Amino acid sequence: MKVVAFNGSPRLEGNTYQALRMVIEELDMAGIRTEIVQVGSNAVRGCIACGQCIKNKNEQCVLPGDEVNDWIQKMKGADGILLGSPVHFSAIGGTMKSFLDRAFYVTSVNNGMLRHKVGAAVVAVRRSGGLPTFDQLNNYLCYAEMLLATSNYWNVIHGARPGEVAQDEEGRQIMRVLGKNMAWLLKLVDQGKATIPAPEREAKTYMNFIR
Repeated sequence: MKVVAFNGSPRLEGNTYQALRMVIEELDMAGIRTEIVQVGSNAVRGCIACGQCIKNKNEQCVLPGDEVNDWIQKMKGADGILLGSPVHFSAIGGTMKSFLDRAFYVTSVNNGMLRHKVGAAVVAVRRSGGLPTFDQLNNYLCYAEMLLATSNYWNVIHGARPGEVAQDEEGRQIMRVLGKNMAWLLKLVDQGKATIPAPEREAKTYMNFIR
């Protein structure tokens, strides 16, 4: 089994990366392969709502020049996905959001590629805005019908300068418990597939309220 973690911070080894590493250490100890993908320091264009991914259904976004399609395939090949972001104005970092908007839409219109994979989100923040950002990340996981791994509190850890999250004792425990629970859930899903069939996927119903 494998978990791919996406670091939405522009800092390569800042507090978001450190938080992801805390979770990954537990996954590694449980025998689960892991990889961290650096997103936040790349140039990633936002979704242009062209609808070509719906038409083509080839598991790709038509926008060229970045690594989003490679990252989509990493998500497809993983059993679990970790999303990590810093907090920018009480929200996901812009580059990370551009990636998530495109990737999760492509995967949703290509037969729900992430459905029933295990997912979790972590947030690193200096002071405030952690919960709104955590909620925004979870929106992607929920929309994709993923199975959410949880901890003993909301998955937010505090620190300003790189490395300061190591001083957040409760935050470290949150990440540690999340890693243990995610490993357990991954193993449950893996073993359950042989005996319990997954519910049939329903075609998405779309409706608006303009009359």
